[in-house]
Amino acid sequence: MKRRVVLDTNILISGIGWSGPPKEVLEAFLKEEFILLISESILNELERVLNYKKFYFIPDYLKESLISNLLKASESVKTKKKLDIIKEDPEDNKVLECALFGKADYIVTGDEHLLKLRKFNNIKILTPMEFLKEMS
Repeated sequence: MKRRVVLDTNILISGIGWSGPPKEVLEAFLKEEFILLISESILNELERVLNYKKFYFIPDYLKESLISNLLKASESVKTKKKLDIIKEDPEDNKVLECALFGKADYIVTGDEHLLKLRKFNNIKILTPMEFLKEMS
């Protein structure tokens, strides 16, 4: 059975902008090695962040292609309620919501608030490098 995974926005953006473990995680998704779970709030955040000036070097067509391919290739998750687990940065709760309601096995992130939890409702929270080791 394929693993069900939520990729935090920082992993998606790092994966398209740079080489390294986040890119390898994104490539594993593109090779259909796991099921990517995505919620509307994560998608909205991704679109918003991709339009920051600091990501000027990522061409618009690549940004649009990423969003469209993510929508086609991932499983859309409807989150049924808001969680209030991470007090320091309430925005991070959207990742937990997607993972919980999407019945995820893993959350892959670089976010220290999420990584500090290590586990949430039996969902492992890992860095890209840890996730790649777990996949091999």
